[in-house]
Amino acid sequence: MTVHTSAAPQPPATGTAHAAGSRLRGSLGVSGIVFIVVAAASPLGVIGGPVPLGIAFGNGAGFPFAFVIATAVLLLFSVGFTTMTRFVPTAGAFYSYVDKGLGRSAGLGAAFIALLAYLALEAGVFGLFGPALAGLVESYGGPALPWWVWAAAGFAAVVLFGYRNIELSGKVLAVLLLAEVAIVLALDAAVIFSGGGPEGFSTGIVSPGQILSGAPGFGILFAILSFIGFEATAVFRDEARDPDRTIPRATYISLLSIGGFYTLSSWLLVSGVGQSKVVEESTANPGTILQTTTEAYLGAAGGHIIALLFVTSLFACILSFHNIASRYIFQLASRGVFAQPLSVPHERFGSPARASLAAAGVVAVLNVAAVLLGLDPIVEFYTWLGGISSVGIVLLLVLTSVAVLAFFARQERGGSTWRRRTAPALGLAGLLLFVAIILQNLPTLVGEESYGPFSFGVLALLVLAFAAGPVVARARPAAVLH
Repeated sequence: MTVHTSAAPQPPATGTAHAAGSRLRGSLGVSGIVFIVVAAASPLGVIGGPVPLGIAFGNGAGFPFAFVIATAVLLLFSVGFTTMTRFVPTAGAFYSYVDKGLGRSAGLGAAFIALLAYLALEAGVFGLFGPALAGLVESYGGPALPWWVWAAAGFAAVVLFGYRNIELSGKVLAVLLLAEVAIVLALDAAVIFSGGGPEGFSTGIVSPGQILSGAPGFGILFAILSFIGFEATAVFRDEARDPDRTIPRATYISLLSIGGFYTLSSWLLVSGVGQSKVVEESTANPGTILQTTTEAYLGAAGGHIIALLFVTSLFACILSFHNIASRYIFQLASRGVFAQPLSVPHERFGSPARASLAAAGVVAVLNVAAVLLGLDPIVEFYTWLGGISSVGIVLLLVLTSVAVLAFFARQERGGSTWRRRTAPALGLAGLLLFVAIILQNLPTLVGEESYGPFSFGVLALLVLAFAAGPVVARARPAAVLH
């Protein structure tokens, strides 16, 4: 791959300039970006989904410590990522950084991996949203309809919000996020005031024996998957106020908020159930343990609220990833990679309306294919697409870390050695460990006992996406990513 020999940004080629008239409009502050990014992480969905699975199939009562490890590694990654932000004055997140550090071919490859990962995850979460909403409606005496009917209703709402100005999505996500965080914090408070549950407060989070018990690697895998989306703060650069300050602040606040919330709430869930019983309960009822625990501490009303907010949490997650994917398409089109009309913002809303519709089209095709093929929406559709996304995002984190180190090896005016080299190098080491853990557990993640067609298929798709970078770079020499 080609490496730039100069740190100075190259001027855009004719026809690819990111002119003011083609920029997205918005005035997102730190809080607005934080709401969008944290909503993508789906806090309630994580506490009700990956956390029970991490407890059941990972390291039991020691699982909450996996969030501490993941947070620490991602904070190290963020040091270099945010330090480089002021040298990357374009919205584009991963691929702009990879392009700046490792060259245009690698940058385009990273862009295609990112787009594949985000579109796959957006489509896959509909496989959770549809059945969850169907179950909720039926529980209140509503009609029993196929999961895809409810997924289609959610899809229509996502298309509507994605077409409008980002600030509307930000407000909707803020309301949904505050509601889901509030109910989990209410459960946390109830467990604390009850003295820590039937066995007191769990000691698993600080016990080496518990932390290393079972399959700690699998626990770390679920912890890593719970953070997907935090890195997308830079995607909203064009719509942010004072992005050189807003983006780094939003990145750190999002990461610390997500990590702290997951660590605290997973520890208190273990405590609320009881350290000696939590593995058994999580294994037997991974999908309902959060609701039953909430009912035990907050009554039937609390259980009903959790059931409702779990559905809205999934919707918020889908909407957040749709906003991210739309902006990837918009930015790539504005730089001559995709068709130019996709880079035209809406005259009234200043939104990437056409790019949003393009993203929606891909997601619609994937969901329709799942229905026609008769795939189970959770066990097959969500799991397979989630496998693509999880591997893809972690690989992008690794590529970005390498790009940061390569860039600052040439650029000495970026801050202290800690920010330019030491922290990014430590973060890269941790991320490489995460890649090894994910690859080791990928078959289980996509529902296979060992490496088979789906595991190899996930890897093949990602390799092809990255390999498309050099091909497109040659085919479109005028395309410039930064």
